[in-house]
Amino acid sequence: MGGYLTELAAKVPAPGGGAVAALHVAQAAALVAMVARYTTRAKDAEHRPAVDRIIAAADAARERALALADADASAFTAVGAAYKLPATTEEESADRNAAVTAALVEAARVPAAVVDEADEVLSLAAELLPIGNPNVVTDIGAAADAARAAAASSQLNIEINTSSLPEAQGAAFAATLARIEEISARADALHADVLSAVRGR
Repeated sequence: MGGYLTELAAKVPAPGGGAVAALHVAQAAALVAMVARYTTRAKDAEHRPAVDRIIAAADAARERALALADADASAFTAVGAAYKLPATTEEESADRNAAVTAALVEAARVPAAVVDEADEVLSLAAELLPIGNPNVVTDIGAAADAARAAAASSQLNIEINTSSLPEAQGAAFAATLARIEEISARADALHADVLSAVRGR
């Protein structure tokens, strides 16, 4: 963790906010999986099929999110490289424009995939709350908060990349951007539910 934070704080292009967003959702998934693993007591037997499914889904989401953190760094690097291509001739300019567009699309696709992961992890957390071990219920709230942060941070990265895209390519991300507000609202509601559970103990 210390090494990653040192790299994040350094004057280098990546990792940056995109990797942070991906790691937010990876941590959210890990928290969900942890709570689910604490919900495997004898008294939880009736919920075991759902708990096992949540564990498997959360573990898979964590792995995908980690891969997206790496993909974000690669995508950001590719955008910089595309902008540095020569454009002294008409053909070079056309090639550069095509490379920039492709790189920006990929740079927006990665955070859009992070939003998908945040959406799924949040759904898993909400499903787990009523059946999860109450001794670790606050970690479900922390997972919701991390998923919200992942989606909100991804919104920034999607918008900055799509703002430089032709309208047709940028419009492909409109549905993802529209979902982020709904994801945030669900995360806030889950946080409130966890807080109520804690206060009602």
